[in-house]
Amino acid sequence: MKYVILRSLVVAIVSLGLTSALSASNYLKNFEKGSPDLLSAGSIAFGPDGILFVADQKAAKVVALSTGDTKLSSTGGTYKISDIDTKVAASLGSSPDQILINDMAVNPLSRNAWLSVSRGRGANAQPVIMKVNSKGEISHLNLDSIEYSKVDLPNAPEDKMTGEGRRAKNNRMESITDMAYVNEQLVVAGLSNEEFASNLRSIPFPFRQVNEGASIEIYHGAHGKYETHSPVRTFVPFDFGQGDIQLVAAYTCTPLVTFPLSELKPKAHVMGRTIAELGNRNRPLDMVVYSKEGSDYLLMANSSRGVMKVETINFDNLPSINSKVADTEGAPYDTVANWEGIEQLDLLDSAHALVLQKAETGIRSLVSLALP
Repeated sequence: MKYVILRSLVVAIVSLGLTSALSASNYLKNFEKGSPDLLSAGSIAFGPDGILFVADQKAAKVVALSTGDTKLSSTGGTYKISDIDTKVAASLGSSPDQILINDMAVNPLSRNAWLSVSRGRGANAQPVIMKVNSKGEISHLNLDSIEYSKVDLPNAPEDKMTGEGRRAKNNRMESITDMAYVNEQLVVAGLSNEEFASNLRSIPFPFRQVNEGASIEIYHGAHGKYETHSPVRTFVPFDFGQGDIQLVAAYTCTPLVTFPLSELKPKAHVMGRTIAELGNRNRPLDMVVYSKEGSDYLLMANSSRGVMKVETINFDNLPSINSKVADTEGAPYDTVANWEGIEQLDLLDSAHALVLQKAETGIRSLVSLALP
């Protein structure tokens, strides 16, 4: 869910509910009614009171939407929705080849699944935000008339294509690669237009203003060099138990790096601490932290290395990786058997994850699985 940083998920959900009940009006007081004019919808993350944060990379802005989804769903919590692409497309009057599910998040208050979707392909794709309950019932947010708040990123990359062939890319579409809400601030990872492009920024919420963020640097053991231009692909906030929340972040090819949240000051340059190299030719897709039988674990879905389960107890004591490594090194992990084709995951409750899973046939399903 990218909201929980406490050691107990149950306590976190209760705390979130109390916060919402006591101060919902404070979160919504600066919202306006109308259309947020989304140009795209990428990463999503929940905050308090059913507020959904949506990354609009094309416009280089973050939008907070009041979903009104604040009560525990009456449909139950077990998901087994096959061929979700077809169901999503049908709800939009389209076909599966004309939609793309960009991200999935569970609302911890209702336990409904929320999707950010592109309808159509290319420059004319339209952003859609939709809710799916455990029975497979789909509803869409009315983005023409909704309570919302938004902020623009002041130093986003220019919206243009660079490079040729396989190296062609538009860095604007990586202005936001992941988001998480923690301690009344939204942490945003992505690229900036600065010399050291990799960026983490902490935006106070309710939104007032957004700063340039901190440039971040890591040592990538698999590449044997320092890097400042590769963006964080996915991250989670986590309390190591020493009073300072850390961001546990993963990059392509797959270094695992920690950053103290307290160091993400405007225009700061922050060096991450690489605690693991988890294998090259791989892109991390999503991650969560959860508790089971008295221990905390990181669960990370990957493009080509399955789902990794990493115990977090030694994260703070692991030696930093500061020299080239041949293969994997650092934090040990297990590959979760039978969790294949996982493209997105989030915590559904204290014992289950909700996953977007792609079968060998190419058909995707939205399924709840017991946490390993």
